Amino acid sequence: MFVYRILSTVLFLILLPFYAIVRVFEGKYIYGWKEKLGKIQPPELGKKVIMFHGVSVGEVIALENLIKKTKETFPEFKIVVTTGTKTGQDIAHKKYENIADYITYFPFDVTISVKSFLNKINPSVVLIAETELWPTFAEYCKQRNIPLFVINGRISDTTFKTYKLMKGFFKQIFKNYTEILTQSNEDREKFIKIGAPENKTFVMKNLKFDVKKVESDIKIGNGRIIIAGSTHKGEDEIILNAFSKLKKEFPDIKLLLAPRHLTRLNNVKELVEKTGFSFGQRSLNDTFDTKEIIILDTMGELSKMYQICDFAFIGGSFNKTGGHNPLEAVVYNKPAISGPSIHNFRDIYWILGRTKAGKVVKNSQELQEYMHKLLADREFYNQSCSDCKTVFEDQQGALNIVIEKLKEVI
Repeated sequence: MFVYRILSTVLFLILLPFYAIVRVFEGKYIYGWKEKLGKIQPPELGKKVIMFHGVSVGEVIALENLIKKTKETFPEFKIVVTTGTKTGQDIAHKKYENIADYITYFPFDVTISVKSFLNKINPSVVLIAETELWPTFAEYCKQRNIPLFVINGRISDTTFKTYKLMKGFFKQIFKNYTEILTQSNEDREKFIKIGAPENKTFVMKNLKFDVKKVESDIKIGNGRIIIAGSTHKGEDEIILNAFSKLKKEFPDIKLLLAPRHLTRLNNVKELVEKTGFSFGQRSLNDTFDTKEIIILDTMGELSKMYQICDFAFIGGSFNKTGGHNPLEAVVYNKPAISGPSIHNFRDIYWILGRTKAGKVVKNSQELQEYMHKLLADREFYNQSCSDCKTVFEDQQGALNIVIEKLKEVI
């Protein structure tokens, strides 16, 4: 590892200027470069600090319930959250501004940056989400007796093939970790095959499945209800077109259309009006007793609305947004459908896709065909709902496992 530290530092010093120049010519900025160099100015944190790291949006979102539960369970500890990307940093500030005591970037994995970072943060324990393996950081944590965990660990098939070729290298890295906690047995086996010790690698399941139902007696009328949740520009047209075609064969179906941003409300109303269907707005207390389409134009109600639908389309997935959380529907045993852009929840859709609980479609035609199958094939639909329940029962509990691990080391 000494050789790695020397080589990584030399290469870093040589390549950083060239990287900066390339970014400038590409019209991009190296966000957080000072913080990544270890030049941070945290508030007074004291000696009790729990640090969480999620490299980007998906990992930061996955940590949400755990960070909240940690704050509740260990109120005497300060919370530090780090990310590796600008988008991750933005989400962290949005979600944890009133929870975390300090939010910053993870340091470059070179000695000067890591030492400066650890000197200023002085964490009591570090939890890193999914597959962030940094040799220098891990070694200095070990030297300072800082417990270091990989949580919600997963390795894609592509990454696994590459890492397996460097098993000897990773075996040395894993010696510095306290434990590796993975999402599945398959992930545990992958970690072990690239060098993680069997006696320090355990299955914790998936943090993202610790979603709570928002119980409500909400009623907005009769009929089979399809929800299009968190739709973005361009997706309303796709949903309305599919709904219009399906309505001819299934006249009992209704649509609850929930745009992600209410600033688009007038545009969405114009699109719905063009369909010729009767429509209303949730803010006006309209119901499906008299309307075929209702636009959800209120804040904070979508998550509880999923309990009244038969199945849901999850928006942000037919553009470059990366999708939204399908588990908000699946937790109510309602199948979820998504377009192809799902990078924020890829691991979730991988789990759902192994059953009939969730489906990723490639285009609008596949979306319509899958919606048709859920409406026409009662046996298939019932199995999909049952699979939702089974998946949740199989995956929940990860949050409590991590909390118990924290109790053991702090």
